[in-house]
Amino acid sequence: MAEKTRIALVFGGRSSEHSISCATAGGVLGAIDRDRYEVVPVGITRDGAFVLERDDPDAFALDPAALPEVRDDGSRVLWPDSTQHHELKVSRPDGTVESLGRIDIAFPILHGPWGEDGTVQGLFELIGLPYVGNGVLASAMGMDKHFTKTVLQAAGVLVAPWITLHPGDRAGDPAYLRRRVAALGYPVFVKPARAGSSVGVSRVEDAEGLDRALDKAFAEDSKVLVERGVVGRELEIGMLGSRTGGPARTSAVGEIVVSGRDFYDFEAKYLDAPGVDLVCPAPLGDGEQLDLERTAQRAFEAIDGRGLARVDVFLTEEGFVVNEINTMPGFTPISMFPRCWQESGLSYPALIAELIELAR
Repeated sequence: MAEKTRIALVFGGRSSEHSISCATAGGVLGAIDRDRYEVVPVGITRDGAFVLERDDPDAFALDPAALPEVRDDGSRVLWPDSTQHHELKVSRPDGTVESLGRIDIAFPILHGPWGEDGTVQGLFELIGLPYVGNGVLASAMGMDKHFTKTVLQAAGVLVAPWITLHPGDRAGDPAYLRRRVAALGYPVFVKPARAGSSVGVSRVEDAEGLDRALDKAFAEDSKVLVERGVVGRELEIGMLGSRTGGPARTSAVGEIVVSGRDFYDFEAKYLDAPGVDLVCPAPLGDGEQLDLERTAQRAFEAIDGRGLARVDVFLTEEGFVVNEINTMPGFTPISMFPRCWQESGLSYPALIAELIELAR
């Protein structure tokens, strides 16, 4: 019998998306092919400690009444101290240290800062450990919406007009700030530059709601984007890197149909709040499908993407406008990224396996 590939599944983290990462871990733990892969669950607590977690999918179910989180049991996972070996160890609360054995591949399923943004990827690069997903540059760029839009615009990809604000911009002339925002045209979306899962995001209809929205966004990040609201169909397409060096593969297209809510917010994404329907495959003409695939591939290449991503776009009268690139998209079994690949013929367990094999 072939030796199993040993996977360090890394989840949790310090960001406000901690619980979503835990829910993703539960999905992966429950679906990964145990005949091929052995899993070592490595949780990151909210204050950044690496701990040895439970290999129990049910422990990380996404319950609105009690969101899952990484517990701190006093253990500390110790990463390899050089590129010469890939042995993982754990220090127990009593001070004893034991080996967890060789790790072949790290599978970071972290969302938000201190995980999705290139920081953990940098750790794996330093110790020479193969890992699932995007590299340091693409992860950092994809996490920062300002730089994502800047790079996409330079690559000739349409993005919504925006301005980027820092705390100092609010300390100056408030009338000038309001004029800058008004020049975009209401409604606008106010969002943290480096957060995901719609955390800290507000739709603002007029100048009266601007200060409250800025307070909410700046509570999450010291850099905030204000974007012109885009009118169009909201579509998402999954990307998988190529094993042969060719263009990234594209999935079936999903559509988010919002009715009765301002936008596709956190509650609708993860807590089954009403007012949103997820349609996959989205009805598109042959020409529209091809144009979207090419747009997504250009966007993925522009950030030097590899492994996986989800490209979010609006289909407008002017064409496809890219909203965001998610370098570690929502990955629970019911999330749009796995749903689109399932519609493309790749089941959730097979998608997990493909990402691991790409990491080799």
